[in-house]
Amino acid sequence: MSLSLNEKLCSAQHSQLLIIDIQERLASAMRADILEMIIKHNKIMIAAANELDIPVIHSEQYPKGLGPTVSELSDSLNDKSVSFTKTCFACSEEDGFNELISKQKRKHIVIGGIESHICVLQSALQLQRLGYTVFVVEDATCSRKKSNHKNAIARLRQNGITVSNVESVMFEWLRDAKHESFKKLSSLIR
Repeated sequence: MSLSLNEKLCSAQHSQLLIIDIQERLASAMRADILEMIIKHNKIMIAAANELDIPVIHSEQYPKGLGPTVSELSDSLNDKSVSFTKTCFACSEEDGFNELISKQKRKHIVIGGIESHICVLQSALQLQRLGYTVFVVEDATCSRKKSNHKNAIARLRQNGITVSNVESVMFEWLRDAKHESFKKLSSLIR
């Protein structure tokens, strides 16, 4: 199946941002330098989504055991963002999730989070199966082991998921340096 240019590029008006399971106990299992990068890049995506009025959903996998979303990210979420608790590894397998994303009437799902080879991978593939155009942001995702992250990214590509990066997503959302939010958002990546 060949995608049109509008489906290959991430569109602010068609996007939803899904941040998967960046929670205290799970995050503490990641390498410190990688975790710092993941938090930074997800904060950039959340800030851009907030500025461009893109819906943000953040999931928490069994928060009783893995803790809440890390404060560096939860502090960035605005009152429009939605928290979703789950035990299923694929977000769309959890009761109520599909209704939550379908009511936005936006077919692009941009994903950041942890772990790449479990919840990110399963969520991306299931959302694609449900008819969404999925963008996994490689530099906003990670796993405890680098080899698992690399394997997940390869599997996503093999299955037709667009693997992108934070800067590409943000500039695709903006599309033009004349956009009223260009200066504000481009300053986030300097």
